[in-house]
Amino acid sequence: QVQLVESGGGLVQAGGSLRLSCAASGRTFAYAMGWFRQAPGKERESVATVMWHGSMSYYADSVKGRFTISRDNAKNTLDLQMNSLKPEDTAVYYCAARGRSTSAVITTSSGMDYWGKGTQVTVSS
Repeated sequence: QVQLVESGGGLVQAGGSLRLSCAASGRTFAYAMGWFRQAPGKERESVATVMWHGSMSYYADSVKGRFTISRDNAKNTLDLQMNSLKPEDTAVYYCAARGRSTSAVITTSSGMDYWGKGTQVTVSS
């Protein structure tokens, strides 16, 4: 089992920045980790994911060039730096981890096994 706890959400104006952090405990090795988000009335969508070695990552088209995912295996943390935020980025952001072996980058929520409870990000216009 992996326990994931997100932090860093909040209210920010459009164009601003936020940094989300995820702390992992328990069985801390994960083949992949990532950030997903869910806005009211919408399905959960992937934002960014990274493999355990950090050399392979995925970004949704909507966040490319604005968000950066980073993983520190020594500290068991996963961060998401979000710049140039837009009102459409408003959502609950979830940290996720995959315990099953994989060599392919994860791009969908079904590829993850463990989830945090989420942190709210609200971007005002």
